[in-house]
Amino acid sequence: MTLALNQVNTIFLAVALLVLGHSLSKDRRAAKVLYSGPVVGGLLFAIIATILKTTGLLSITLDTSLQSLFMLTFFTTVGLGASFQLIKLGGKLLVIYWLACGFLALAQNVIGVSLASLFGIHPLIGMMAGAVSMEGGHGAATAFGQTIEEMGIPSALSIGIAAATFGLIAGGLVGGPTVKYLLGKYNLKPTEAIEDAVDVKEHAQPITTHTFFIQVLLITFCMALGTYLGDLFSSATGFVLPGYVGAMFVAVIVRNTVDKFKPQAIDMKSINLISDVTLGIFLSMALMSIKLWEVADLALPILVIVLVQVVFIVLFGIFILFRLLGKNYDAAVMVAGFTGHGLGATPNAMANMAAVTERFGPSRKAYLIVPIVGAFLIDVFAMPIIITTLNLFK
Repeated sequence: MTLALNQVNTIFLAVALLVLGHSLSKDRRAAKVLYSGPVVGGLLFAIIATILKTTGLLSITLDTSLQSLFMLTFFTTVGLGASFQLIKLGGKLLVIYWLACGFLALAQNVIGVSLASLFGIHPLIGMMAGAVSMEGGHGAATAFGQTIEEMGIPSALSIGIAAATFGLIAGGLVGGPTVKYLLGKYNLKPTEAIEDAVDVKEHAQPITTHTFFIQVLLITFCMALGTYLGDLFSSATGFVLPGYVGAMFVAVIVRNTVDKFKPQAIDMKSINLISDVTLGIFLSMALMSIKLWEVADLALPILVIVLVQVVFIVLFGIFILFRLLGKNYDAAVMVAGFTGHGLGATPNAMANMAAVTERFGPSRKAYLIVPIVGAFLIDVFAMPIIITTLNLFK
């Protein structure tokens, strides 16, 4: 028996799973290991759909044609959040942390491609268990997975989602113990009492219809121009450039141009709301539609690659990044964040840091630097590295 859901039914199911996932992930202990609503709800459905299909009871097909629109919108909002003024506040430590994330993206791709070759599978499958799903998380895994499948490599999306999920779980599990080791070994304490912190939070203002539609105008402009320029670039060079990458970088330019002439035109409260909604639906649709039965044969190689990624990031964080950041309490908290978003996503990084700071004390430097780099700066290095790897092995 086959159950075919149309576009409207699929969106309803995605939102229902998103709400269900949020309800299931409210437990704080679970929130430090798993991603929020989209991952919990989407994966739950994917597991159920896999059981139904493999037992021959029911085959479910989904119409996810609107998924790419939600994905494009989300990555455009990421670009609009990239204010260079915030980058200046981070100073030298932000630059060091940023460069470390760039190196990590390169190392993760080298590990993924190398181990894929060792296992005798396509290098781009290894890349899907590299920076795409590790630093990129479910969002990038979905975006690039679709691109790679269109290039004729089946199961890339499902493999990327599986690797991203393994990474998220691992990032939540190893972040706390890694920092606890550093705090104990070096007897580290918070330094907040001797430093002045800068509050970079957006001033809360009510959202009006007019300001909301100004943000929609900016977002859709960046989407339209970015995808158009991306298509022109791909046609002219033959270099594969996913549409959302062009939209995101156009959004960065637009954000900082607007900041110079009319900064009040950018309402981050509205943009963050749009970002949360589109990311939630986009990830929910992506995760609920993955075909877990397609990755069964590659489960062991992908798991091995992810485990090597975990070992690498922990060793890099303890022996290199911690020292580069100053070998103090703030450095240890940033290592927690680095482990979180280096193996999954910025929310995982924030959960790791919260687990440390709630017990041992605050670190405003970490809470300034990690979200800024994890939210958008990381893509300045990661995207070119991923795209270059994709084109080298296509």
